[in-house]
This record gives sequence, structure tokens and C-alpha cells, in this order.
Amino acid sequence: MKQLRCSSMSNQSELLNGAPVPLVEVWRGPIVESVHRGHLAAVDGSGKTVAELGSPEMVTYFRSSSKAFQTIPVVALGAADAYGFTEKEIALACGSHSGEPMHVETAQGMLDKIGLNENDLKCGAHEPFSVEVTRELIRTGQEPRPLQNNCSGKHAAMLALAKHLGAPTASYYEWEHPVQQAVAKVVSQFCNLPIDRLKIGIDGCGVPVFGLPVRLMALGYARLVAPDERFEAATHDACRRIVSAMIKFPEMIGGSKDRLDTELIKAGKGRLVSKIGAEGVYTVGVLPCAEWPKGLGLALKIDDGDDRRARPPAVIEALKQLNVLANDDLAGLSEYAPIPITNRRGEHVGEARATFHLNIHGQR
Repeated sequence: MKQLRCSSMSNQSELLNGAPVPLVEVWRGPIVESVHRGHLAAVDGSGKTVAELGSPEMVTYFRSSSKAFQTIPVVALGAADAYGFTEKEIALACGSHSGEPMHVETAQGMLDKIGLNENDLKCGAHEPFSVEVTRELIRTGQEPRPLQNNCSGKHAAMLALAKHLGAPTASYYEWEHPVQQAVAKVVSQFCNLPIDRLKIGIDGCGVPVFGLPVRLMALGYARLVAPDERFEAATHDACRRIVSAMIKFPEMIGGSKDRLDTELIKAGKGRLVSKIGAEGVYTVGVLPCAEWPKGLGLALKIDDGDDRRARPPAVIEALKQLNVLANDDLAGLSEYAPIPITNRRGEHVGEARATFHLNIHGQR
């Protein structure tokens, strides 16, 4: 595994375009009690930055927002077809699922098709994101399983690619493995950054994770929904299939309840894909449309890493200002923007709401 070293200079000290800016204010009664700051970039398919806040050149980890790109070589290199993966299974590979029975069954089906089992997954185990599933595990005295790990679909897909390439399956998670090198090539290609300039860490599920500027994450998503014409035909086809799978099966990206990815994809009605990343990262790809004929990628990073009360209102407000979401689309997202602040009696005493204005360039 590539050696990881901590530097005395943080990526915060390397910002090129300024400090993080206020994105979300937390109000309690008549005053602002807390502020979440961050960075945001919106980039179209040509690579033009159309909106930015803070420092779009701030380097942070892609985290689980990279899952669609980690799935591209599985499709483009033929593993998905070799093992007969369905659209639902491709969607699960791109998701950070809640560990519900439908997710476990889908991931198990992928393993069955490639002739491997749960013990071959190297993602580890954690409490499922689904509160109901976690409570049931506690009630029955069971331990969480690797199949319930939010990354089990991605890992099953990586195992499929390893087997399809004739590479060892036991070490598929290691940086030097052909699977991870194929993924790095895709991230480099879509985000327009040489592999040797990607910052490589280890994600929560044990595979390499890529550090790159927020702006280039947005570019990657713009190219995911509207691939560069210079990309190979197999890559174009993989993008089309992955985007279609994410839109058709949003519950595989998140879950059946309380998952922003799922609700945002549903609200987009076929116009967008979205994906959370840990530590306050969020990414969206807007398919080519009248407003954004070259497609659009959006990426943001909440500076303090907040994943719950800051990220949802920030991304929804950005999409509203970018004319991606209209009022009719927002009804199903009301619990996410603004996020209510309640007291111990359940009374509404405040809210977390977006507090920024985008200066949008080149909008039609």
C-alpha cells in the first residue's frame, strides 16, 4: 500500500482563492447560534466554472462521492456484463446504502453471480445507517455484517472486476492492485488531474480515496452526466448506464427513509444524480438541459465536516439558485431545507438554513 504521511502544512494553508465562507446559519430564536462555512464550485461540461464560493481549489477527499467513478471501470471493462449485473446492482455499486434487507439481498446477489461470498468483502462492518435495522440487530443480539456496510455494493463490484481481469481477489483493495489502478485512471481522466497529483488516503471502507480540488470534483460530475467527446465509446456507454441506474433505483443509492441522495434524485425527476461523501462533501451531476446544455457538476465541502444539518440546505439552495430545482421540486425536500431545530419536547425552536448567494456566470 502506498505510504501515507502527515504534513506539517495542512491543505487549509494551501488554499489559493480564499478562506471558507458562510454557507449555513443555525438560528435559535432571534439569533444565529452557529455558522457552517465551506467551499462550493459549479462547473459545466466544457470545464468552465459557472459559480464558486470560498476556495474551489481547496483539496479534500472525494470520499463516497467517488463511487460512480469507482464503478465506471467495472462497466467499461466488461465485468458488469460478464457477470450479468442488473441496473439495480450497478446502482448499488454507486451507493452508500442504509443496510436494509433490499440492499443486503442485492449485494448478496452480486456475490453469488461472481462465485464469492461475504467473507471475501474487505469493507469491514459498521452499524447500518438504517435506524430500524440497527435497532433490530440490538434487539436480537446480532453483530453488523459486511453486507450491511454501506459500501458492500461497491466492494462486490470491485471483486467482480478483479476476477474479470484475472487479478487476485484477496488484495483487490490495495493501491497497487489492477482494480484500484483502473479506478485511479478514471478519476484522473474525469477530473482532469494526473494520477501522480492525486492525494491518496484510505477510505473508511479500506480502499484508496482520492484527494483533489473541490472544483475538479464538480468537473468530474459534469463529465459523468455529459462525457467528453474524446472519451472512448466504452466509457461513454458506462456513464450512460450508471447515470440511468442511479436515476431508476435511487433507493439503492441511499435508502427507503431519511436519505438525502434518494430524495434529491427523486425530486430531480430524471434530471440529476447526486451522491454524498463523508466529512461534509456533496456532489451533483445535472444532465444536459435547456438551462445547462453542456451538463453541470456541483461539488461542495462543509469545512467542519458536518454531514447532517449543514450539507442538505446548502446543496438544495445551490441547486435552486442554479435553476435546477424549481418550487414544485422542493415539496419533497422540505424536511432537508431548512432543517428544523427542536428542543427535548419536540418543539420547533430554530432552523439551519442556507445563507449565500451565487454569482452565476454564463447561465442561459
